[in-house]
Amino acid sequence: MAWNEPGNNGGQDKDPWGNRGGRDQGPPDLDEVFGKLSRKLSGLFGGKGPSLGGSGAAGLGVIAVVGAVIWGVSGFYTIGEAERGVVLRFGEYDRIVQPGLNWKPTFIDEVTPVNVQAIRSLRGSGDMLTKDENVVRVEMDVQYRVSDPEKYLFSVTNADDSLRQATDSALRAVIGDAVMDQILTSGRQEIRERTEVEINRIVDRYNMGLLVVDVNFDTARPPEQVKDAFDDAIAAREDEERFIREAEAYRNDILPKATGRAERLKKEALGYKEKTVNEAQGDVAQFEKLLPEYQAAPEVTRSRLYLQTMESVFGNTSKVLIDSQEGGNNLLYLPLDKLMNQTPQQRSTTVNNNASDYGIELESSTQSSAPSNNRSSTSRQGRY
Repeated sequence: MAWNEPGNNGGQDKDPWGNRGGRDQGPPDLDEVFGKLSRKLSGLFGGKGPSLGGSGAAGLGVIAVVGAVIWGVSGFYTIGEAERGVVLRFGEYDRIVQPGLNWKPTFIDEVTPVNVQAIRSLRGSGDMLTKDENVVRVEMDVQYRVSDPEKYLFSVTNADDSLRQATDSALRAVIGDAVMDQILTSGRQEIRERTEVEINRIVDRYNMGLLVVDVNFDTARPPEQVKDAFDDAIAAREDEERFIREAEAYRNDILPKATGRAERLKKEALGYKEKTVNEAQGDVAQFEKLLPEYQAAPEVTRSRLYLQTMESVFGNTSKVLIDSQEGGNNLLYLPLDKLMNQTPQQRSTTVNNNASDYGIELESSTQSSAPSNNRSSTSRQGRY
């Protein structure tokens, strides 16, 4: 008997696909199938429908437990040491999580890690108009990092792009308020500081959650048409600074010497002043002593002063004595140039030798010289 032929099983065939209602039974009713499935699920979760068998309930329980385990395990995640996690619950900001192992309910929370320690770099450049209506190309590098992850993600659409626009705006504002010579030469540091202040002001105003670490003013170049002239101006300025440094070095070297020389001359002048005053006072005292003698015997005192004066004068000079009666009209030659360059003793020897050739007797100058104060005083007194 064929497997699908009717037998003695109460009018049911042996169709393996379960069409036991007879060969002429139609396709199963979908409404009936879904109704049966609904009643089974209701029984499983405590409904009033007919309860499932033991094997069906156990299978669904195992599936539920495995799904719960997978769901729980999938919620574990790790935040790096330099990162902070921004948690969104159903798309709305919830909290900030710290570095380490964390857990979130999958399909409920979403975590976005943000690096808050990495230093990021942003370059800005462009041709800009200066205050004196010149065009200059400026390049600047901005270094920054994230300070507030929440503001970094949600305050603006794109914080990095917003910072780029803020840098360009701040740089153009500062360059537009400076002249070209200042930008290319001495005002670079001031422009860098002003640009950094302006960028921080814009970042704080829009709550970007960024912290500007440093601003580097890289290069500023004039247009090619005037580049040579500006290079000459820069070279001239460098020469000026070099000359100033050399002048300061010369001043530092010569000023102490001049100060020391001035002090020395001042001391010498004071010493000369004291010496002159003392000599004058000595002369006055000497004349005061001579005054009574002069009043008592004017002629004798005058003759004595004259003799003392002549003694002091001739005692310090070389003398040539000529007997005019014996010499006649003989021409006498004296080497005055050599006598002026010789010492007194050499001078006397030379004169004696020359005079002996003409038969002239010279007086020996062996008298001691009088003091200078006596010589000066007697010379003045001897003229009266």
